[in-house]
Amino acid sequence: MTPENVLAMAKENKIKAVDVRFMDFPGIWQHFTIPIAELELASFDEGLGFDGSSIRGWQPIHASDMLVMPDPNSAKIDPFFEEPTLVLIGTISDPVTRESYTRDPRNIAQKAEAYLKGTGIGDVAYFGPEAEFFIFDDVRFESSKNSAFYMIDSAEAIWNSGRDECPNLGYKIRHKEGYFPVPPADQYQDMRTEMMLVLENLGIKIERQHHEVATAGQAEIDMRFKPLVEMGDQLVWFKYVLKNVAKRHNCTVTFMPKPLFEDNGSGMHTHISIWKDGKPLFAGDKYAG
Repeated sequence: MTPENVLAMAKENKIKAVDVRFMDFPGIWQHFTIPIAELELASFDEGLGFDGSSIRGWQPIHASDMLVMPDPNSAKIDPFFEEPTLVLIGTISDPVTRESYTRDPRNIAQKAEAYLKGTGIGDVAYFGPEAEFFIFDDVRFESSKNSAFYMIDSAEAIWNSGRDECPNLGYKIRHKEGYFPVPPADQYQDMRTEMMLVLENLGIKIERQHHEVATAGQAEIDMRFKPLVEMGDQLVWFKYVLKNVAKRHNCTVTFMPKPLFEDNGSGMHTHISIWKDGKPLFAGDKYAG
């Protein structure tokens, strides 16, 4: 997609605002929003300024100015904002030298792709992460001068088997038995399907969704593999969509690795393949090589 295509897309969809997003070094998606009138063809070459000293681990206060360079190929319409809003993901550049910023994760991914091609070993590497997560109904925590605690809860969790729910119907998934019974034991089927369809509407190919092994709403939604930078963009959209769909239902999604004691944690094992001239390079045609 070209910058001209992006402006045409904005006009066709009556876009009122543009949300510019980038990934910080710890892995949090950051954003700021401009009126649609401020997005011009020059914006894609000249970039948009922001304060790099307020982003963790980036610039000192005396050299805070940075640019985010919107990628026209990343254009999507946000499915959650009240006003029609176009989203553009960008890479970070120095405003003086125009060099790509070494602490920008997207730039690092772009350099990794270029390095692979430069070696001549392969043309492209495909990545297919399987990001597991939990859906919780209640999350509370505190750390103060005289106390510290956290508490999580889920309607389907086994620890609620004896709770008075007026009535408690008894459909609670026991430890390590969440893979994968049908409803009513699986109480988050409809929410996961909603997540899947929102992702599909954004152009993100989904292969399947299902409950995972642990009690308390552990789940998995699998994306079709993509090259590194494309998959990086998809993965941040993936987490953004899941968290916002859950919030619609007054729930919380977390990708933290081990929120529950004595039950499965959440992983993100990743399928990787390297291809050259349209052929896979990894050896073997058996089950594991």
